[in-house]
Amino acid sequence: MRPLTGPEELDLFRSLPYALNDELAGDLAEGRRKPSWMWVALHGDRVLARVAWWSRPGDAVPLLMDVFDLDDAGAAGPDPFDAGVRLLRAALPAVPADGARPEYLRFVPPGWRTDPVERRAVENRMAALERTGARLLVERLRWEWTPRDAAAPPDRERDAAAPSGPARDGLTPPGPVRTPTALTPTALTFRPPRDREELLTLMTSVLDGTLDAHSRAELGRMSARAAAVRQYEEELVRYRSPREWWRVAVSPGGEPVGFVIPARNDYHAIIAYLGVVPTHRGKGYADALLAEGTRVLTAQGVPRIRAATDLGNVPMSNAFRRAGYRDFEGRIDMTWD
Repeated sequence: MRPLTGPEELDLFRSLPYALNDELAGDLAEGRRKPSWMWVALHGDRVLARVAWWSRPGDAVPLLMDVFDLDDAGAAGPDPFDAGVRLLRAALPAVPADGARPEYLRFVPPGWRTDPVERRAVENRMAALERTGARLLVERLRWEWTPRDAAAPPDRERDAAAPSGPARDGLTPPGPVRTPTALTPTALTFRPPRDREELLTLMTSVLDGTLDAHSRAELGRMSARAAAVRQYEEELVRYRSPREWWRVAVSPGGEPVGFVIPARNDYHAIIAYLGVVPTHRGKGYADALLAEGTRVLTAQGVPRIRAATDLGNVPMSNAFRRAGYRDFEGRIDMTWD
């Protein structure tokens, strides 16, 4: 049980398959991972289990545990499950944490429960983590919009012109890009937030009645205002994309009714956050906000837009589907708090 000695052991670490393997080298090079945060359980030169943490570039402590794998090949020798539990117990105390242990995230295929092989792999990893005190916090859906697979718009939608020039990842979408627009109130106008306080006030308001599991957990530990400030300072302002992309939706009477945060993280263009104030829910404003956020990002020529929402947040999932997003992947979130 040990951490990697350096980047030269990356091939050893990548001997177990997972969706993030192709990103590990770039993460190490750009300071999102450290060899001391990447541990393996070895039997000779065979990796029985591995675990790794991720941070924002240059941070001293990790933000997430996003890799935990067992050797599912069924080869003779020590039990990978037991090795995985022992690896977790060795690595968890050795990796620095700022208070509570970082959450564990795992990407899972759509319909993973109906595939016996995938289900066994996911449940074995969850069971090993539970041996160390972790519990399931929430299952989430990951969404993606691309010009190629965007749904054909309803009658009251319109086509947006294709972005000029190549996309930032070197791809140029073919032909006109179908960008979703609001299905309901077209009288809304959009503008950037006037200042930090306006956005924080809206973020505080939308936490009333939220369906988001992470937000609900935070509201059990702090006030809505404190939770909004924390998300603003620890997430939103750290995106490298311009804050001029952010949008507040305003009613014909001049009242802010919600907001959307289009952004770009270290990997993709994203819809980072979308909220409708409680007194204006049920009016279709989520559709309008999502359409505006998507429009802002497609104007930058991005080849894809990603987003995520809790599996149980049916209203938001329906909004993504109406806007032409597809749920391409799931995510398991576990926590030790």
